[in-house]
Amino acid sequence: MPIVLKRGNDVNTPIFVSMYSKIKLANKYMHYWLTAHNGKGHGMHSPFVFDFITQVLNDKRHFYAYDTIEAARKRLLSDDRRIVIDDFGAGSRIFQSNERLVRGIAQSSLKPKKYSQLLFRMVQYFQSGTIIELGTSLGITTSYLASGNAQAEVITLEGAATVASIAKENFGQLQINNIQQVLGNFDDTLPKVLAQLQKPVDMVFVDGNHRYAPTMAYFEQLLHHVHEYSVIVLDDIHWSSEMEQAWHEVQNHPQVSLTIDLFFIGLVFFRKEHKEKQHFTVRY
Repeated sequence: MPIVLKRGNDVNTPIFVSMYSKIKLANKYMHYWLTAHNGKGHGMHSPFVFDFITQVLNDKRHFYAYDTIEAARKRLLSDDRRIVIDDFGAGSRIFQSNERLVRGIAQSSLKPKKYSQLLFRMVQYFQSGTIIELGTSLGITTSYLASGNAQAEVITLEGAATVASIAKENFGQLQINNIQQVLGNFDDTLPKVLAQLQKPVDMVFVDGNHRYAPTMAYFEQLLHHVHEYSVIVLDDIHWSSEMEQAWHEVQNHPQVSLTIDLFFIGLVFFRKEHKEKQHFTVRY
């Protein structure tokens, strides 16, 4: 019996796996949990990573934006509107047609609040000013990214116009005004967005197409627009063999100096203070 898992944040590429795949992923997660560095930072020899663990991963403060954005998530999970979406991704085997309930999209694609709120704290900690998101979906992670720094410019790309319209509704209800939405196939829109940038990118959240070739293509394009203190966040790095292949290639890329594997997401840094490549797996 196929199993639908609530991972990912792009309505165009929902994750649909067999029981075998679910068990395989669970085994990977168990190995990660048993072998990862302590989630409190004990024994961490990198000052940068130690500070990140203690000040960002383990920041238990309840920020002002959490309540309002989670209220929006709750509304989406009970939204019975039917919409018709365009599909630019790998296609969906969850749904039999392009007509879907908003709450169904929310149930299958919204990023859990643990990771959404981590993105908020990262934006706040690094004071990211120019942020790109590949995969708006219904706008929950976008809202967290934009709320982490009210002065930031957040550019979010989405392929499905009807889904993006729901996200826009949420931005209005949340009174978030620093988000620019871009509609269309990422293969067409990402190069145009990057060509129009006035500044380098400070943070990118890549949650748009959980396949090897597109992920690497987006990464290679983004590399021309990052700086030493940028961070690229890749979603679902262990979800499939394709995504693991992409993650390993990213880790080994000459421009990358440091990565942090949090299992469901991977963080990519370019900091020159790390003279030799360092790759950390941290329990989170």
